[in-house]
Amino acid sequence: MNKEQTIDELKNIVKPYIVNQEAFDALTVETDFINDLKINSANLVDVILDIEEKYNIVIDNESMERMINVKSAMEIIETKLSERE
Repeated sequence: MNKEQTIDELKNIVKPYIVNQEAFDALTVETDFINDLKINSANLVDVILDIEEKYNIVIDNESMERMINVKSAMEIIETKLSERE
């Protein structure tokens, strides 16, 4: 899976939860889910659950705490997918 594909999939996952459309439109790997997209912590849990379902992975609590921006989400997804292989 390539980086652009993962970013597109993440955008589709977070889109229902965003509050700041401008930040979403300019989304990069550095985009912060809470500070930039204004996703509240309860909805961030929903995002993580959606990621788990999309990629058929389990994200442990330690990884959840690190998942604060697009880059960390991508790294966690890649790590969890590689652990499955």
